[in-house]
Parts: sequence; C-alpha cells; structure tokens
Amino acid sequence: MPRATAAQRAQRLNRSRTLLQVCSSLSEAVQQLGRSCSISPRQAYRYLKQAERLKHPVPIHRPKIAFTVKLLPTQIRQLRIYAARNRLSLSEIVSRALTVMLDRGRRRG
Repeated sequence: MPRATAAQRAQRLNRSRTLLQVCSSLSEAVQQLGRSCSISPRQAYRYLKQAERLKHPVPIHRPKIAFTVKLLPTQIRQLRIYAARNRLSLSEIVSRALTVMLDRGRRRG
C-alpha cells in the first residue's frame, strides 16, 4: 500500500482532531476514522494519538503547477523593470497577465 501524501496526512490529522472532540471514546474515534479514510484501525489509532498533541489544525498544502515560458531577452528586461517598479515577482506578473488574457477570451465566446 502506498504512503499517504502530505495533503492526505494533513486531512487525516484534522479529521482525527475533530473526531477526538466529537466522539465519546477513543475506540469509537478509531472506528470512524478507519471507515472514513479507509485505513486500518492501527493506523487510525496512530493518527488519533498524533492529533491529541495538536493545538491547531494542520494546514493543507496543495502542490503548485509549474511550467516554462520562453521569452525574448527584451521581454525579460521589460518584465524585470516592471517588477522592480511595482515590487512584484515575475511569476505574479505573468499570473496576472494570463488571468487577464484568459478572462478576455471567455467574454468572446
């Protein structure tokens, strides 16, 4: 069986934390967590024990999708100047430009 991803682990720990507050006994929480996450009772117990030590919910990080964009050297220079003037990262500028362009495309159709 494959290991849980970081996002799955965070979700299971948050679910465990909630179950500890709601359930009347640890065994009831183990059963509910096992059923809802399709994990063994032993693994559910481990998640619940870890969740007992949590003071706050675990943030769930989703991986960012990265891709490469090829630009001319003059465009790169212009972007860097614009970024410096506006105190923005290059990826923020490109993200905003793509959002504007894609929004314009939706209005036409």
